[in-house]
Amino acid sequence: MTYRSPVSDVLFSLNHVAGFDEAIGAGVFGDLDAPTAASVIEEAGRFATSVIAPLNRVGDLHGARYENGHVATPPGFREAYRAWAAAGWAVTPPRERGELLRAAFELMLEQGERLAYIMSLENGKTLSDSRGEVRYAAEFFRWFSEEAVRNRGWLGTNPAGNNRMVVLHQPIGVSVLVTPWNFPAAMATRKIGPALAAGCTVVLKPASATPLTALALAEIFAEVGVPGGVVNVVPSSRSGS
Repeated sequence: MTYRSPVSDVLFSLNHVAGFDEAIGAGVFGDLDAPTAASVIEEAGRFATSVIAPLNRVGDLHGARYENGHVATPPGFREAYRAWAAAGWAVTPPRERGELLRAAFELMLEQGERLAYIMSLENGKTLSDSRGEVRYAAEFFRWFSEEAVRNRGWLGTNPAGNNRMVVLHQPIGVSVLVTPWNFPAAMATRKIGPALAAGCTVVLKPASATPLTALALAEIFAEVGVPGGVVNVVPSSRSGS
């Protein structure tokens, strides 16, 4: 059974089954009954409309410019660079970066059911699998929220013995991240987490088959107060774009 969003090329595949009844029978929605599953589909459709509709006109979404569903200008990179260099994400205190990641972890768990529904609809995982991935994916934010303050350097003596050598770990700028369709949440959080903890801004390009989970994660960052331009999500109609 395949659902096509009326405003985009995004496909929602439910285990490649033939119809809604078969999806229920196949356990795609776990222990949800048919009426509840139908309401989940409706809610996910509203979410898809709200985040994908801007892609069908010229506009801005998380710092990326689109036209007719395709990237029209260098997507998000300029905004990500400005957030790193001008807006000061690189010099944001590590403790503050860590607290924002921790807040993202907590909000991700709080919105776990919503994220799991979205993932099941666009990816085809059973609802129980999606719930498990949400919890697993969120843990990367918790881990790197604690690592943000542990950016250790190194001090040693040079081979001649007459000077000291110092190694400092510093953010390098914009991290460009590409993620696959099979773990749309976990593969995103395990890349976003260390980049933000280190002081780098990110441009994330999710697989064309599963962009909605990544966009939902971007909403979480906005809700917890991560500055604009720090996390940029750039969907595309083709994974090879």
